[in-house]
Amino acid sequence: MIISTLEDSARAEAFHPAFKKLFSYVKATDFSQKEPGRIELDGDNLFINYMDVEGEPPEKRPLEVHRKYIDVHVLLSGKERIGWLAPSELKNKTQDFSKDCDMALYSDTPSLFIDLLPGQFAIIYPEDPHAPIIGEGKIRKLIAKIKI
Repeated sequence: MIISTLEDSARAEAFHPAFKKLFSYVKATDFSQKEPGRIELDGDNLFINYMDVEGEPPEKRPLEVHRKYIDVHVLLSGKERIGWLAPSELKNKTQDFSKDCDMALYSDTPSLFIDLLPGQFAIIYPEDPHAPIIGEGKIRKLIAKIKI
């Protein structure tokens, strides 16, 4: 997992060829003028799920694990907490892996939490169990999906 700010995104852009395209688009776009939904930058290879959601308590947010996609969570407004747990500590699967949504779910408790503020992002690799959208009130965010 990598945590940084949009201002410092160049440091992360060397880790995957799609990161530069993603961060350039995010920095150049006024999302207040866009409706939430899917934004395609390169078909299924690079797309963004733009959403307005209500934060939830940590006990209501399952840990997610992916196989095909890197997630890049970019907070636009609100405050979001993301839980994390080491893959070796996963024990309680609640949903088997689904190829359709590229996800398995677990009810284990995260061992680490990070708090994102607007303008910050978290790059979450497929093997990183993570529980996003923890918080109170409205959260406006982007979840970019980058195919590996």
